[in-house]
Amino acid sequence: MPAEKIPGWFERMLLPALNEMKGELKAINARIDSTNERIDSLRNETKTELEGLRKEIEGNGKEIESNRKEIISKFEGLDYRFEAINTRLDSIEKRIPVIEKITALEIKLADFEKRLAAA
Repeated sequence: MPAEKIPGWFERMLLPALNEMKGELKAINARIDSTNERIDSLRNETKTELEGLRKEIEGNGKEIESNRKEIISKFEGLDYRFEAINTRLDSIEKRIPVIEKITALEIKLADFEKRLAAA
């Protein structure tokens, strides 16, 4: 229906309501634009923080790897020391029966000397 055929009184009723709706739509669009800007800002902040966390995690991973290598090298050094200790203990264990025999001989010798002194 062409605008010329709309009666004046009908136009006077609708025009304020349409203008009011137009203003509300503009306000809604402004709020949507503002919300979109905030979302974009939050997205950028999140990306920045995630990138920072990613770099921190990579740094921690490198530090952990370095610590792991250091611990392994220290344990390898301990292995060598434990081998040396085991070798010395084996040597001592081999001497124990000899020491026991010498001690037994010393006791017998002391007993023999007592008998000779008494005779």
